[in-house]
Amino acid sequence: MIVLGLNAYHGDSAAALVKDGQLIAAAEEERFRRIKHWSGMPTEAIRWCLQDAGLKLSDVDHIAINRDPKVNHLRRALYVLRRRPSLSLILKRLGNIRQAGRFEDSVQSAFPGQTLRAQVHHVEHHLAHLASSFLVSGFDEAVCLSVDGFGDFASSAWGLGRGDDIPIDGRVYFPHSLGIFYSIITQFIGFPHFGDEYKVMGLAPYGQPKYLDQMRQIVKVQTDGSYHLNLDYFRHHTDDVHYTWDNCIPEVGTLYRKEALEALLGPERGKDQPVEQKHRDLARSAQVMYEEAFFALLQSLHGKYRCDQLALSGGCAMNSVANGKVYLNTPFKRMYLPASAGDAGGAIGSAFVVARRLAGSASAPTKPNKKFVMDHAYVGPQATPTEIQDLLTRRNAEIQAEGCTVRRFDDEGELCQTTATAITKGKVIGWFQGRLEWGPRALGNRSILGDPRRADMKDILNLKIKRRESFRPFAPSILREHVSEWFEQDDDVPFMMEVFQVRESKRSLIPATTHVDGSGRLQTVHQDTNPRYHRLISAYRDLTGVPMVLNTSFNENEPVVCLPEEALNCFLRTKMDVLVLGDWMVSRQV
Repeated sequence: MIVLGLNAYHGDSAAALVKDGQLIAAAEEERFRRIKHWSGMPTEAIRWCLQDAGLKLSDVDHIAINRDPKVNHLRRALYVLRRRPSLSLILKRLGNIRQAGRFEDSVQSAFPGQTLRAQVHHVEHHLAHLASSFLVSGFDEAVCLSVDGFGDFASSAWGLGRGDDIPIDGRVYFPHSLGIFYSIITQFIGFPHFGDEYKVMGLAPYGQPKYLDQMRQIVKVQTDGSYHLNLDYFRHHTDDVHYTWDNCIPEVGTLYRKEALEALLGPERGKDQPVEQKHRDLARSAQVMYEEAFFALLQSLHGKYRCDQLALSGGCAMNSVANGKVYLNTPFKRMYLPASAGDAGGAIGSAFVVARRLAGSASAPTKPNKKFVMDHAYVGPQATPTEIQDLLTRRNAEIQAEGCTVRRFDDEGELCQTTATAITKGKVIGWFQGRLEWGPRALGNRSILGDPRRADMKDILNLKIKRRESFRPFAPSILREHVSEWFEQDDDVPFMMEVFQVRESKRSLIPATTHVDGSGRLQTVHQDTNPRYHRLISAYRDLTGVPMVLNTSFNENEPVVCLPEEALNCFLRTKMDVLVLGDWMVSRQV
């Protein structure tokens, strides 16, 4: 039984393929289109998933899409009657719903000559989020929580997952949303692009929560742990806010009422104006407000369900700072965070909702031998050794013109040792191996690596390659077995989705990966899920005594590189020192 899961007509469009209950391929459309957060029908991701599995569109039995236009209709109707939003806003939302209902035509037109025979299933947006975490977590039972902007007229949903079932017991409905709250502060302090919320999270440690009282006027935490927005500061619920979602980079218009928010917080910052201390304080205040509401909800859910396991999802679950405090601020003892908690993850979630439902039915053709557990994210495209060799041969003249040498390693140990030695010398390494990671984090297969011991490494990376805001931190990839020695908490964080405090005695040893507040957004590396990356870090540890390397995404203001040619292009147009493509090493000569 083959199920194709999709996140379509929304930012971070993606596709995932589940065969007989096992995830066999998944990728985001942006990696193929080379446009960040690409929104629309993920035809190239679908094409790659099918090609990788040796399938055609006609082989797909079921298509699951993480949107159901039929849910929460009564809520929508009552809202229109009570609030009377603008006619243009109503017509736009109806148009979006109709588009989601006609997506079969878009799929069919992208595959001429192939017959779409699959049964189509619309899965509620938040159920797909919940499933993207719980159904691949390995938990038999867990509190399931999704928190994001909006989807299917709700911004949050929760329930107690058991086995293959996730009954949704509660929701926070439109127009109230923690995600929209975080977005208006993101826009207000001058970060206007879709997905810029992570910049606020990175800026927050540089500030103080001086505006927390004002934030509490915007977000009202309720006695039951839920939350409401003070809608006087928002316009998403009444005005025709500009949204662009169809076959392009997504764009979102201004979500806040400028006059009202400036009266509360002072003047907004233009995107080209300097970042001042006030903006740092606003970022910190927004982060503290988010955490206050988030932990109130988690406390309430733990009290309701009396279960110590948590499966977290939704776009707000990308807030790794808050995630890293869950064990400190709630009674939960174990937590699963998916590699892609945002909307792209809905492709995997919707696929597993359908796959598990059908596997449990009497008419299911086969039943999987064991339930799939997603303990790594390496499920995307890969390059063969022949493809890499042909690329380097074809572009050899260009490589030599840049003053580079090319070497092939027959021994993996020697490759890792040579790379580790280069890292200790302050070299910046492009590391391209195996299958592309699923989700927004580089996890050791499409990574740029550096020496965490060098206080100047952050500036070196920003100067040579990344060209991004100086306040944004770089992450440590650490051998799983050493986490408790270097961090104040000990947990498995394979998808770089939690921020822990570095032990005070260790902070001076790894200044490049220790943020201004003493924290680090770690990735735990396992020998069984990424043996080559584990071996590289082990070689670096043997040389330095430090069991981690600095890891940032392999890109330069673009989506993470997908193909070896994209990695080579990025290497050649930046000042990266070394490129490792599989068994091949390209080195700039000083």
